Amino acid sequence: MSTRIGVVTFPGSLDDRDALRAVRLAGGDPIPLWHGDHDLRDVDAVVLPGGFSYGDYLRCGAIARFSPVMTEVVSAAQRGLPVLGICNGFQVLCESHLLPGALIRNSGLHFTCLDQRLRVESASTAWTGEYTAGSQIVIPLKNGEGQYVADDATLDRLEGEGQVVFRYLGGNPNGSRRDIAGIRNEAGNVVGLMPHPEHAIDPLTGPGTDGLAMFVSVLKSFVGA
Repeated sequence: MSTRIGVVTFPGSLDDRDALRAVRLAGGDPIPLWHGDHDLRDVDAVVLPGGFSYGDYLRCGAIARFSPVMTEVVSAAQRGLPVLGICNGFQVLCESHLLPGALIRNSGLHFTCLDQRLRVESASTAWTGEYTAGSQIVIPLKNGEGQYVADDATLDRLEGEGQVVFRYLGGNPNGSRRDIAGIRNEAGNVVGLMPHPEHAIDPLTGPGTDGLAMFVSVLKSFVGA
């Protein structure tokens, strides 16, 4: 039986179909989920995709936090369900308090779109087990509110406990504190990042296939579990 990976569609999601395709190419069974769903359809993991959920009104991810499906996602994540938040999904995870900190306007106040070089800081998560800590990858980045911020105590804790997952290399594209591109929760089942791994799964349409390993990682995390 293949592993079922749910991908949530919110009003304004843009990258949900790309995430579903990434799951399929990795070998999983992609399951579409709707923001109004009250159950997760027995999925083994969940992806919150990029886009502009609910038009980014109030703050990015602030309204999506209160959608029916997020009540289920938060509860399941607290029980250990692997959850990946990409770009807007990362913002939703922070607004839902599954991850600390917040994402605010880019320091340059402009939308950024480029192929971004990253360093993998942690391979000990459900979503990064196929990477090697310290390795460098290239993943597309596209955001207007991707500046990760947190107070110094939170940043020190993230650094000290190995919860920084990805870091920007070759220049900081949005002003994120300490060049942080992605973080995880203490358990390692919840990961959020601003770059888009679902856009780096096919050499025909992306800068390579460095992003595919994130989806392969979560599938392999269930082997022998």
